Amino acid sequence: MNDRKRPRPDDYFRDWKEREALAESMIPMVGSLAREKNVKCYVYGRALVNRSVLEIMKAHRYVRQVEGNELSEFETHRVLSILASLDLGPAHIDIGRLTVDYFDKRQGDGQSLETYVRSEVADLIGSTAKPVEKPVDVVLYGFGRIGRLMARILIDKTDGGDGLRLRAVVVRKGKAENDLVKRASLLRRDSVHGAFDGTIRVDEERQSFVANGNEVKVIYADAPETIDYTEYGIEDAIIVDNTGVWRDEEGLSRHLKAKGVSKVILTAPGKGNIKNVVAGINDEVLTPEDRIVSAASCTTNAIVPPLKALDDLFGIVNGHVETVHAYTNDQNLIDNYHSANRRGRSAALNMVLTETGAAKAVVKALPQLEGKLTGNAIRVPIPNVSMAILNLTLGRETTVDELNEHMRHVALHSSMRKQIEYSNSPEVVSSDFVGSRSACVFDAQATIVNGTQAVVYLWYDNEFGYSCQVHRILEHMAGIDYLVFPKES
Repeated sequence: MNDRKRPRPDDYFRDWKEREALAESMIPMVGSLAREKNVKCYVYGRALVNRSVLEIMKAHRYVRQVEGNELSEFETHRVLSILASLDLGPAHIDIGRLTVDYFDKRQGDGQSLETYVRSEVADLIGSTAKPVEKPVDVVLYGFGRIGRLMARILIDKTDGGDGLRLRAVVVRKGKAENDLVKRASLLRRDSVHGAFDGTIRVDEERQSFVANGNEVKVIYADAPETIDYTEYGIEDAIIVDNTGVWRDEEGLSRHLKAKGVSKVILTAPGKGNIKNVVAGINDEVLTPEDRIVSAASCTTNAIVPPLKALDDLFGIVNGHVETVHAYTNDQNLIDNYHSANRRGRSAALNMVLTETGAAKAVVKALPQLEGKLTGNAIRVPIPNVSMAILNLTLGRETTVDELNEHMRHVALHSSMRKQIEYSNSPEVVSSDFVGSRSACVFDAQATIVNGTQAVVYLWYDNEFGYSCQVHRILEHMAGIDYLVFPKES
């Protein structure tokens, strides 16, 4: 990125108001592109759909933090205006990257901005192609922490309704008479992730709730195979099993016995021969014939992308993974019986040393690391956001600057940019990463290097970030494939 910092404005307040007005005028253009054309706009990977004026401005500011250079609303607004005037087919377009590419590399070529934008998205103009032949029904089996966050993500990404459609959730009947109201209330309010972004109404007569116009049936059942989804108008659904009750092929196959089901994805590590997939890393192992797939664990999703990035450049001889993990609802609020060692002790009052299978699970996505990693976990008394510490022996010597620059490039410009976010702030703490959509956030300020020894620190929202990874696999299983612009170089 060339040095093109904007001159200091004569009047900061006036400059802010002008940029604020531009960001405000972006909202209807972004919304119209998403709803009417299924074109989703981003700024360096940060979605602009359903975002506020200040969130759009913060997305621009983020570029300066990670690239060390300016990205101005004065520039991106021009790019977005051109895109909004075109007859485009469905796609994901990063207007931030298009803007930087033009003003850094192409402006001096005598090519106008409109000519450049048109040439970059030429494949989209007049296109009638769809990311998938018809909308794909999704059912959430279970409505706990991951289930409700998956619901939020699916509803947020409904847009024009051409892709994944949340049609139902399946739960056991609760003891309360107003069970349906209580389920909807848990989706509406969350102590960690805040209020639902939109409106929710309960239709008890139809045994459903309506979230941002999406009617979601609530189905009560005690066993997967007893449900006839076609009775609810649901066909060829992908089931997202977020209960963790069944983790092997025999147990998860019970879903496939239900009428109206095509595939199953497990939001936990799978056992036996089930494929454990980390979105963005080993998606290529998925085939149309796969009917049962695991999305692995939150920690496996957090550590596999940076391990791959480091192994690709430096090689990894061996290492240890220590995860400092938020407590989960598997633990006890106060001391009580638990079958696992130490986990019976109060989660809210203790750091609990326990085991993690994440290090061993890495080899299912990165077989070249088999036998090279060990792992352990410390559960700590916070409700969300965890940290993985990778203590690695690399295949060659490096420096902090080289390692950090490599990870910055991977986070911003590689195929793993949805999995790895880059942070260069010396002031961030765990709560800053609540709601992070990436699998992990690389903390550049914490990197330690001594020759071939390296220690890197990774933050991850073990609830929401993981749920975003599950959604990416869900899209893959559904055959949803958006064109991405600018194209990968």
